[in-house]
Amino acid sequence: MKQWAAVHIGLCLGMAIMAGGVRAETGAAACDAAADQVLQAAPAIEARAHWLDARQIAWPGMAPAGSYKLYHSAAGRLALAEGQVSGADGELNLQAQDLTPGELAGTPRQHLGAGVRLSLPAALPRETLQDLLRQQLLLVHDGGDGATQATGLQLAGALDDLYAAAAQLPDLGVSLPARAGTRFRLWAPTAQAVSVCIYPRAQGRASRLQPLSLDAATGAWGGGPAQRLDGQYYRYLLQLFVPGVGLVRQLVTDPYAVSLSADSQRSYIAELAAARLQPPGWAASRSPAGVEAPTDMAIYELHVRDFSIGDDSVPAAHRGKYLAFTDRGSRGMRHLRALRRAGITDVHLLPVFDIASIPERGCLQAKVPAAAADSERQQAAVMAVAGRDCYNWGYDPWHYSAPEGSYASDAEDGVRRVLEFRRMVMGLHEAGLRVGMDVVYNHTAASGQAAHSVLDRIVPGYYQRLDAAGRVERSTCCANTATEHLMMGKLLLDSVLLWAREYKIASFRFDLMGHQPRALMEQLQARLKRELGRDVQLIGEGWNFGEIANGARFVQASQLALNGSGIGTFSDRARDAIRGGSAADSGAALLARQGYVNGLVYDPNGHGQHSREELLRAADLVRVGLAGSLRDVELETWNGERKRLDQIDYAGQPAGYASQPAEVVNYVDNHDNQTLFDINVWRLPRGTSAADRSRVQVLAVALNSFSQGVAYFHAGLELLRSKSLDRNSYESGDWFNRLDWSLKDNFFGSGLPPQGDNGADHALMRPLLADPAIKPGPAEIAWTNAAVADLLRIRASSTLFRLRSATEVRQRLQFLNTGPGQNPVVIAAKLDGRGHAGAGWRALLYFVNVDKQAHELLLPSEAGLAYRLHPVQSAAAAADRRVAAEAAYAPVQGRFSLPARSAVVFVLD
Repeated sequence: MKQWAAVHIGLCLGMAIMAGGVRAETGAAACDAAADQVLQAAPAIEARAHWLDARQIAWPGMAPAGSYKLYHSAAGRLALAEGQVSGADGELNLQAQDLTPGELAGTPRQHLGAGVRLSLPAALPRETLQDLLRQQLLLVHDGGDGATQATGLQLAGALDDLYAAAAQLPDLGVSLPARAGTRFRLWAPTAQAVSVCIYPRAQGRASRLQPLSLDAATGAWGGGPAQRLDGQYYRYLLQLFVPGVGLVRQLVTDPYAVSLSADSQRSYIAELAAARLQPPGWAASRSPAGVEAPTDMAIYELHVRDFSIGDDSVPAAHRGKYLAFTDRGSRGMRHLRALRRAGITDVHLLPVFDIASIPERGCLQAKVPAAAADSERQQAAVMAVAGRDCYNWGYDPWHYSAPEGSYASDAEDGVRRVLEFRRMVMGLHEAGLRVGMDVVYNHTAASGQAAHSVLDRIVPGYYQRLDAAGRVERSTCCANTATEHLMMGKLLLDSVLLWAREYKIASFRFDLMGHQPRALMEQLQARLKRELGRDVQLIGEGWNFGEIANGARFVQASQLALNGSGIGTFSDRARDAIRGGSAADSGAALLARQGYVNGLVYDPNGHGQHSREELLRAADLVRVGLAGSLRDVELETWNGERKRLDQIDYAGQPAGYASQPAEVVNYVDNHDNQTLFDINVWRLPRGTSAADRSRVQVLAVALNSFSQGVAYFHAGLELLRSKSLDRNSYESGDWFNRLDWSLKDNFFGSGLPPQGDNGADHALMRPLLADPAIKPGPAEIAWTNAAVADLLRIRASSTLFRLRSATEVRQRLQFLNTGPGQNPVVIAAKLDGRGHAGAGWRALLYFVNVDKQAHELLLPSEAGLAYRLHPVQSAAAAADRRVAAEAAYAPVQGRFSLPARSAVVFVLD
């Protein structure tokens, strides 16, 4: 008892001294003079031990007999040399016992193997535990003759245990109470002192240093002046110990910032409900109706800058900006309205939160010279300014809840990005479109003490997911976040709710959602419904890889683990079958791995050997996609067996994986990987005509449009969009990401794409890019645009293409022309509309003939019925007049005639 009591007194005294050291600098000058200093350097030590909770630590692996001690130093002076620890303010003796993996099952630290459980003294006060976590800590095993092993500690388990009440904090960030005053609240339980630096303007010196007080129950620092500081800027000044760096004093922006100055240097003080942040008409603007269930969604994925940067019908000041969506007469907005009339319901914007990789002041635009279609000159010009240009997809979050400044007319003014984002949303609403966001909570742009790091500079080692040695995991590409930790999960929940409430976002697409817990996504789903009183659709990438794969740390929000949740994941089953190969293909595989629509077996390109069985298997996977990748739908497979879709193999996984149609997002093209046009350049025979390339594009869109589930389309898919074969255009500038709403150019042959992700294939690309016969003209682009619009109209014409339950799919969808005797180049299916609201017809039959030859299909079951061509396809304005002229139904035999490379729909009144 005496030992821990003495330690507690010493800790509190040490903390008071350290906190007083900061608070003694009462002038605002401390905001500049005292910032970003290392007060006491500390060596880097691997953090291999984990706090399981506030009183237990897991020591990795089995250790020999001996004692375990936890040393601490408020000033960060601990050192270990020749088995001896120096610089400690005190030490704690820990009790050891074996720890089995079974004891950790179902916990956030279930990935830890067998080891040693170390227990702190049971009578240790909570306040002492809190003080310990603000200090430098070193855990040592002493075998009897000095320290034989030593490690740092990963703190998340203790912080989540001690500060569980923080999950209920309603006002992290800045708030402006109605009764006047300005309140700041920052969760920083390991900080020794926190103040707020106030700046009257985006530039210039601070006017005030406001100390904050620690709430011991939540670990949050709060307070603020009695005056309203609305419209000013702020940063937090923290003193804390950073493992591997030492005791530091540094300025950090607010992770809950709602707006910022240019280049995110200062957080902005604002209440988003304030009238000055609401454009005229904002309160009355509503997300358009028409989506009663997730399967009603037809999503158009669009990048803000791509939309308008090359559109000369947009005022020059608006190009590449939020405000381009307010220019009703521009070609781009006219195109979006046409897509809405055809059936698109949602525009999903690539990341529009605060992005680390785009300079918000003085960004550059490459000056690309005129050069040959296969030249290296274009990429040289683009890459010469990459990193300093105005372009990036934006998958590198800096501040999750603030709009990106480079898309605002003035990034320096904290008001502009909020107002103009809202004006963009209003512009899309006026066009009849709901607005969705692509969000990226699975990683941050940086961690540690890097310039773009925020979270890790406030609570070091907490927000990022760490490996066994305490290093930040980077399986996503960048610094992974630990959304399984209480306050990173809360940040996700609070941030998404803010976007939905304050910006009227109707749906969200989660990047690498499989890196997040299913439980967190379900909590988000319920909270949005509860607090907004409306459904907010959630979809995401449910890929299963990295350190969390196969449930290593928690039940993931991944494809195979989300069934029954109502949350949608992108399905790669039909995507790969339709396009051919996989997203990872390179080199000769790009040419050899033909897919269902681009010639597999029936139109070989001379670069690969394929069998009829491969074509049959591909046709079955296409049918899996058409059935919504549902687990319990049955299909007569290529070899005559009748199987549930979850019994059909897809690369070692079940092809059918979802429980309901809402849990599947169907797509054949998105921002990742080659565009559909470009992948078809690789896989179609070189001599394929421009007209047939357009038809192949439309076939893929047809299969996507007819599939049960959520329909997803990449911007420009309808325009034969090309990125000049670029497989990863995230940093390829405006040049390789162009869109032409005038329908004159698809930009194939814009030069060899950037070396980084494409250089190994440049030799294969050159002859393709240089071939003028491959590049479509305005006539082919216009035809494709019209044909895709017809397909969207067909999907929108009947709820049978948008069934809401697996039961409905089982009862109403019947595949025809299946099994070993099928014609493998024709997909045929029947949708039963009897008694179904919104069906429009008693039945629908759709056919997709991918062959370059016309085919007839005899369906005795449909003989004698009065089928007619779908009204969209029989109309005088139909894009594909071949369908109206050549598609036919002979009722006596049930014979259907299908033009080459066509998608045909018949209806039964």
